[in-house]
Amino acid sequence: MRRAGLYNRQHAKQVGGGASVKAKVGKLLLAVVVLLICTVSLLFTSASTSGGAAGSGYRSEINLEKLWRSADSGGWRPSSAPRSDWPPPPSETNGYLRVRCNGGLNQQRTAICNAVLAARIMNATLVLPELDANSFWHDDSGFQGIYDVEHFIRSLRFDVKIVEKMPEIRKNGKTKKIKAVQLRPPRDAPISWYTTDALQKMKEHGAIYLTPFSHRLAEEIDNAEYQRLRCRVNYHALIFKPNIMKLSQSIVDKLRTQGHFMSIHLRFEMDMLAFAGCFDIFNPKEQEILKKYRNENFAPKKLVYKERRAIGKCPLTPEEVGLILRAMEFNNSTRIYLAAGELFGGERFMKPFRALFPHLENHSSVEHSDELPENTQGLIGSAVDYMVCLLSDIFMPTYDGPSNFANNLLGHRLYYGFRTTIRPDRKALAPIFIDREKGRKSGFEEAVRQVMLKTNLGGPHKRISPESFYTNSWPECFCQTSPKNPADKCPPDNVLEILNSQLSQENDDPESNSTSVRER
Repeated sequence: MRRAGLYNRQHAKQVGGGASVKAKVGKLLLAVVVLLICTVSLLFTSASTSGGAAGSGYRSEINLEKLWRSADSGGWRPSSAPRSDWPPPPSETNGYLRVRCNGGLNQQRTAICNAVLAARIMNATLVLPELDANSFWHDDSGFQGIYDVEHFIRSLRFDVKIVEKMPEIRKNGKTKKIKAVQLRPPRDAPISWYTTDALQKMKEHGAIYLTPFSHRLAEEIDNAEYQRLRCRVNYHALIFKPNIMKLSQSIVDKLRTQGHFMSIHLRFEMDMLAFAGCFDIFNPKEQEILKKYRNENFAPKKLVYKERRAIGKCPLTPEEVGLILRAMEFNNSTRIYLAAGELFGGERFMKPFRALFPHLENHSSVEHSDELPENTQGLIGSAVDYMVCLLSDIFMPTYDGPSNFANNLLGHRLYYGFRTTIRPDRKALAPIFIDREKGRKSGFEEAVRQVMLKTNLGGPHKRISPESFYTNSWPECFCQTSPKNPADKCPPDNVLEILNSQLSQENDDPESNSTSVRER
């Protein structure tokens, strides 16, 4: 106030009545600020309650009864059928495409989706994808040991030609086996790479072999029909073999005998802890094991645990998972299915979680099957975990950053009918957990609850980087019967008849998947 008064005295002769004017201006500015705050508040409230595509909106309370049901669809339903002209694959293709899908079950799954799309882009005949018997799983089940091959080929007959193995072909009037030329695609390669470099090699040699084939086709593609093809592969064509489906359903049925159950992907495992650089909570011997694993499997990088923890880069501990659920007012009778490999650190990390929620199960404790003991850590065990988590009433990933299992499940549950997911915001929760560890426990549960109130629980929402297309295929793979945007309109009910008719015109036998390639 003294500065303002000094200013007025110095300039009274120049601006006479300046104090009065300034007072009026001040009041006017205050009114503008109040109006601005009210406007922002109104817009925020409107956005929060509008629901639907823009986001889930903040909730004022956690309603457990609603959580056990699917999230609000906002009038959307899953639909990956073509909505524009989608000609069937021609009887004559440009050659054969072989791929080797590396990584675990779910990394391989996304690679298979990309392989089908790559074959469509190049007008190639896809040879049944090879699944790498990788060093982590030591599992050589292969595509035929995990997926229903007949269903896969039949489901995609409108999209690409698929053969189980490389056939003999006629070239220059002679019958011979074709040898595929090996190529290493760039990571997240654009469509243009497939229509130029890869296609040129295919036309020259008759076949190409892409290896490795993990993340070798860009996820964000400005072509909704291509994205819908990915969804047809992922959610319709890739069905596990009947024995896996039967085993999974048996586990779900047994879990449901006592009512609702949730599934949790407890990613507190050696590979992920080593990747994240989260060592300090372990004893010296365990830290040595983690550091050795990191040095052998990941690129060198200086990682400071306290910094990583503070920004939510560490997987949630089992106890932290239990504390989140308790803050959300789940009680200790809640039945929980754990999808996890071998937890690093053993029972001392599980004990606090089990004290909070004693009804913890996994596939081995629920289903005493002869099929599971040998495959608990293999592809079949992972496939069973995937299906049980897909069918559970609630799914909660504890580390959905680089986790293909969690990311694919989030996308599949969204497509499966907006089934409830609980996705803890580790970055927002980190300072709350750190305060608790330092003894500042007052208001802990309320602080956790406020963070969880702001998270999306499985409804339709805009995909924002770094969220993957395989985590959220909205809006490309969803539609509305009465949309505001014509592009979101559901395809006609007889779309299958239309596709069958087009395929019949191209090939007299719509069930046939015979193929030929152009002579070179």
